[in-house]
Amino acid sequence: MDQSPRPVIAAVDGSANGNRALEWAVSQALMTSAPLRIVHARLYMNTIGAALSGGFAEPGLDDDPVLIRVREALDGRAGLPPIEYASYPGAPDRVLPQLGEDAQVMVLGSRGRGGFASLLLGSNGIACAGQAACPVVVVPRAEPPLHDPYGQVVLGLNSAAPDASTTYFAFREAALRGARLQVVVAHAWPGRTFTAAGAIGSAAAHGETANAHEVAALAAVHLRPYAERFPEVEIEQLSAPGDAAGHLVAASQAADLMVIGRHRKRPLSPRLGSVTNAVLLHTGCPVAVVPLEESAVPAAA
Repeated sequence: MDQSPRPVIAAVDGSANGNRALEWAVSQALMTSAPLRIVHARLYMNTIGAALSGGFAEPGLDDDPVLIRVREALDGRAGLPPIEYASYPGAPDRVLPQLGEDAQVMVLGSRGRGGFASLLLGSNGIACAGQAACPVVVVPRAEPPLHDPYGQVVLGLNSAAPDASTTYFAFREAALRGARLQVVVAHAWPGRTFTAAGAIGSAAAHGETANAHEVAALAAVHLRPYAERFPEVEIEQLSAPGDAAGHLVAASQAADLMVIGRHRKRPLSPRLGSVTNAVLLHTGCPVAVVPLEESAVPAAA
C-alpha cells in the first residue's frame, strides 16, 4: 500500500499575496515531508464571439503564464520539496474547493488579483474555507519585512461542541513547529440577576467565575487525550468571557497559525460561521479552517 503523504496544495494567481501563500505552502510541505502541488485555476476567452458560441481556447500547462512565472522563480532554488504543477480551466471559487479531496492542506492568499483591493478576504478564500474537503490555510496580506516566528499556535475551541479533527490538526501543527499551543475558549457573559441594591455586581462576578470554571473543565477533558498523544507540546489554556471572535483576533497578533473549525452544517446555514468569518476578515496570522469531523484521536505511533 502506498503510504506516501498527501500533497500540500498551493493555489496561485500571480498576485503578491498568492506568492506569499506559496512560500507558506513550501514551508508546510517541507515540515510534513510532503510533495507540493502548485495549481492555478483560470478562465480564458479569446474573443467575444468565442464566448458567445461557447468556444473557449484553454491553455495547457506550458501555456499558463501564471505557472510559467512561478516555475521560473523556483527554478534552481535549493531546499524545495518535490513539486508538481497543474492548470485547471474554470472559475477558481468552483475549481479550487474540489481539489481538496486528496490533499492534506490547501493554502491560498486572502486576496488575489480580482475584486476590490481593500477587501481582506476574497470569494476564493471564502469558497475554499467553506467547501474544501481538506483543511484550508488562508494567508493574510502583510507589510514587509515579515516577523520572526512567535513559536505559538492558537486553537479556537468550542467547549460545548469540540471537534476532534480541529484539535488534532492544531496539536500536530504545534508539534511540527516546536511551538506552544494556546487554546482560547470563550464563554458567555452571565445573565444579570436583580437582587438587593449593590448585589448585581457580585452576582454577575460569581456567575462569570462559575461559567469560566465550567468551560475550563470541559475544555480540559477534551484536550487530555491530545496532550497525551503530543506530550512535547506545551499547552496554555485561556478561558475568556464574551466575544469569541474578538479574543481570537487578538490572539492572532502574536501567533504563527490560528486553527479554527468550520461551521457545522445546518439547513439553510452558511458554511462559515460568524466567528470563523470574523477571524478570517481580521486575523493577524495565517488561519487554518478545518472541516468538522467526529473522529477518534489517532493512537501514538
